[in-house]
Amino acid sequence: MLKLLSWNVNGVRAILNKGFLDWLHEEQPDILCLQETKAHPGQLPPALLEPDGYATAWCAAQRKGYSGVGTFYKSSLKPLTIAPMGAEEFDREGRVQVSTFNGFTLVNAYFPNSQDERARLPYKLDFIDAMIDFCNHLRKKKQNVVITGDFNVAHERIDLARPDDNKDSPGFYIEEREAMTKFLAAGYIDTFRHFEPGPGHYTWWSYRSGARERNVGWRIDYFCVNREFLPKVVKPYILPHVMGSDHCPVGLIVKE
Repeated sequence: MLKLLSWNVNGVRAILNKGFLDWLHEEQPDILCLQETKAHPGQLPPALLEPDGYATAWCAAQRKGYSGVGTFYKSSLKPLTIAPMGAEEFDREGRVQVSTFNGFTLVNAYFPNSQDERARLPYKLDFIDAMIDFCNHLRKKKQNVVITGDFNVAHERIDLARPDDNKDSPGFYIEEREAMTKFLAAGYIDTFRHFEPGPGHYTWWSYRSGARERNVGWRIDYFCVNREFLPKVVKPYILPHVMGSDHCPVGLIVKE
């Protein structure tokens, strides 16, 4: 079995001071994907670049202190290849890191926020279209795909606590929800929702008004897989008790 975890840490240097390495060594994931790292590798201490038992790879945005993703993997599980997506408009924001392992390709993605008044909605929709094309290309090469990260969209009403109050909120615009439907319809499975049809499961909470304590949240962090890979999925799960960011980690256990 392989244990995969994904977490939008809202600043990897900030999370380092909140027990991140202790959590990493306690959880012992085989692979950990981080989003919104907000740092270049040269800004990171050796404890983050080479934590005990792990190697790391980083994909930073050109703009300092913005976006970025990183992948941790056990030293015994070195990927065959690891690289950005290969699309300049997204790579310059450090949006995607692609790691090829035996049996599957892992896409660590930080989807754009569509922002108030739909300011970046076209960019977000272009990103989702590019992600569909990219993953479909991998599948045509007979590769299984695991896509994880902060998708910045609650797909259905069940995926946020107050859908009626957020009909015109970033992350719940009808256009991006339809784009998520289009992505799944292309042959991909939202693993958590496949196994858990019930409400009340969230991965992000506003820092305001005690939202996390009251579980007034959104489920916007995902592990998705191509339909053919679903038999390998053992257990998707959420770790809402893990603090340190406005997001919590999500996990996936898969057969090797």
